[in-house]
Amino acid sequence: MKITGIKTFICHSYRTNWVFVKVLTDAGIYGIGESTLEMRELTVETAIKELERYLIGRDPHDIEAIVHDIYRDAYWRGGVVLMSALAGVEMALWDIKGKHFGVPVYQLLGGKVRTSVPCYANGWFAGAKQPEEFAEKAKIAVKAGFKALKWDPFGKEYMNIDPKALKEALDCIRAVKDAVGNQVHLIIEGHGRFNVPTAVKIGNALAEFDILWFEEPIPPDDKAGIAWVRKKISTPVSGGERLYSKYDFVDYLRMECADYWQPDVSHAGGMMELKKIASMAEAHHIPICPHNPSGPIANAATLQLAACIPNFYLLETMSNDIPYRNEISTEKVVFENGEMLIGNAPGLGIDIHEEAILKYPYQARNLRHYQGNLTDIRPADQTQYFK
Repeated sequence: MKITGIKTFICHSYRTNWVFVKVLTDAGIYGIGESTLEMRELTVETAIKELERYLIGRDPHDIEAIVHDIYRDAYWRGGVVLMSALAGVEMALWDIKGKHFGVPVYQLLGGKVRTSVPCYANGWFAGAKQPEEFAEKAKIAVKAGFKALKWDPFGKEYMNIDPKALKEALDCIRAVKDAVGNQVHLIIEGHGRFNVPTAVKIGNALAEFDILWFEEPIPPDDKAGIAWVRKKISTPVSGGERLYSKYDFVDYLRMECADYWQPDVSHAGGMMELKKIASMAEAHHIPICPHNPSGPIANAATLQLAACIPNFYLLETMSNDIPYRNEISTEKVVFENGEMLIGNAPGLGIDIHEEAILKYPYQARNLRHYQGNLTDIRPADQTQYFK
């Protein structure tokens, strides 16, 4: 079997655009991957096409060799563009291998250690503005069965936070905590927005609410800084979604940066790379909770990893999404008792509908984390995609 070509597809998904990869072979088997790179989708699409000349004529089963050679031959190694492009291709190669042997990818990565994975909700707060509205939305998410709720309550604040904004954020957290009590964990997202003293101040204030983790409290560029914050607060710290390979996580480990690691399968070089990162964490008893707010193919790949990674703890899940998610893919998510079931179909167990994707072409989107409108993350006709 030989690789004969690559196709890419970009699908607008309201807050971003999903980037899908299709790797073709002369055996008629193809694989699907996802390289969604928020706000830089056209850039990563070009990078994927640059990889095609490295792939034509290669045996798609030689995944380790292909990934190694592409990384080796990138003079400007690492970085989110190359690693996202490589991740989508690598996912597609695993999809091909699984289809060829008639088994789900997790069987090729060591077999399963679980049949379902507990989920935490992101996006559950869509439309909420005031603390009481967050509280009502939280009750709905808890009723749906999620094990934890994550959100960013900090509005437009960047680097520093004034007393009024801090009070408003804490009032919002308090309202949610009062509404759901100890039924679920609460997770506070920082989006890498604060400087060190502000992150420490907020992290200590969060102790009142027994937060599961404070995510990316400072910009991800400064690993020593996040380690310093972690040592100064009692609230656990998470991070890693903006690290792009096992090499980046070496310093994360040496510096003791985070209590929870959050690599993203679409950015960290693919499924095997994420599994290697998870093994590094496992040796130090660190839980893996991958960043997973992207499209259906990334979710399918992350589920395969959840099946075979022993220290996988929680799966990030968008509690609602665009109404055409199931139109553009064959995704069939089964959500029971707060957990996503892991399917047994060959490969990644999912495909895309190319003609349907063409109905939702690329639209430019800018980052909104510091614009104060994160609650407006879905169109008016948003829908739950899990059943």
